Amino acid sequence: MSIVIPALPKPPTARIAAWVLMLLGMWLTLKLGLVVTLLSGLLVFHLTHLLASTVEGKLPPGRARAYSVIVLSALIIGALTLAAIGIASFFRNETGGPDALLMRLMDILNTSRHQVPDLLQPYIPEDLQALRTAMNDWAATHRQQLGIAGTSAVQISVRILIGMVLGAMIALYDELPLPKMGPLAQELIGRTSRLATAFRQVVFAQVKISLLNTLFTAIFLLGVLPLFGVHLPLAKTLVLITFLAGLLPVVGNIISNTVITIVALSVSFYVAVVALLYLVVIHKLEYFLNARIVGGEIQARAWELLLAMLVMEAAFGLPGLVAAPVFYAYIKRELLDQRWI
Repeated sequence: MSIVIPALPKPPTARIAAWVLMLLGMWLTLKLGLVVTLLSGLLVFHLTHLLASTVEGKLPPGRARAYSVIVLSALIIGALTLAAIGIASFFRNETGGPDALLMRLMDILNTSRHQVPDLLQPYIPEDLQALRTAMNDWAATHRQQLGIAGTSAVQISVRILIGMVLGAMIALYDELPLPKMGPLAQELIGRTSRLATAFRQVVFAQVKISLLNTLFTAIFLLGVLPLFGVHLPLAKTLVLITFLAGLLPVVGNIISNTVITIVALSVSFYVAVVALLYLVVIHKLEYFLNARIVGGEIQARAWELLLAMLVMEAAFGLPGLVAAPVFYAYIKRELLDQRWI
């Protein structure tokens, strides 16, 4: 007996056009280096709505409510800006600036040189100048992939600030009554709302995972190792790196683990092995939590996210890697809602 699968209704033309425009917009965002603008805008948008919903009963209706949302948005933008400045100041104070950081890295490499297999010895810089040259060559080679070709740190900061202002403006517009719109405009609003929801699901869930990962790493680096007389250099910086890298699903743990293991190798080979084993065990336990939180939110398994991130990184470089979880979550949500998968 054959099973007859009923034919699915054809999506309306306006929805198909909205899909095409959304895909084009996501592609342009990656190609034009506007990923940081998009993500910062979505972050402010969701934080404004979250804070507004928290104090829902205290906000007045009508125009006064709109003014209240403006104030909340300004406070959020100010807080995020101060947080970014605080993180930059922390790195500078802990490392002593770029030159001092390079000196520390060179010291770590020199200390661990005799513990590295002979096969990897040619890849270790001989002195500070060689390290500078290697880092400059790497930056020049990956400048386009990093999305900073001809773009200074000031320009990136301006793009982030513009994104936050746009997110605040959209949050304010969301509080106002919508005008009468045609079918394409309605579909576009529906698609952008789903993209914003995908961002909220991925990022907010990943923040929880990163905080947990950072807590366990801090206990190990700042608590357990000192009890045995082992003090890793840049321990506090490593904890902060763990949190920031942990905001990237899957690959964030790989990045932080690699950095911590290299630094631990400068102390001794055995400390590096212990650190690596501890991190692997902790992340194995967190793997199930990751699958439960992120995968449960977007109905995707860890290998799906990893595959999407690998493909997007190969196609668009670092911006693709950062945007991949959000874009993949949005596309999969659309496919699920259409019952195509």
